[in-house]
Amino acid sequence: MTRLAGRALRLTVLVGESDTWHHRPLYSEIVHRAHAAGLAGASVFRGIEGFGASSLVHTARLLSLSEDLPVAVLIVDTEDRVRAFLPQLDELVAEGLVILDDCEVVRYTGRDAGERE
Repeated sequence: MTRLAGRALRLTVLVGESDTWHHRPLYSEIVHRAHAAGLAGASVFRGIEGFGASSLVHTARLLSLSEDLPVAVLIVDTEDRVRAFLPQLDELVAEGLVILDDCEVVRYTGRDAGERE
């Protein structure tokens, strides 16, 4: 298991839910590549409303259902590991927003494989 504590870098990738990479959801491809790169973890969050560079508002409200809601992929790891992963995003993200923020990891724990219920 990756150990992570203290100063870190948070990578946020904002894309559309319908964005794909070789017929696979783009957010899923990013998560799987982050895993393969050995990054500490990645999570995907689906937005309920938003707009980006296109200025087109996407929403989950009943009267204006959208099939392209905003999706945020968050990855936190050491600065070196996150920056080493950025070239893969250059290949994957044609439209979207990529943000880096300094952050502090206060707690990062998980269950060991032998402790699973």
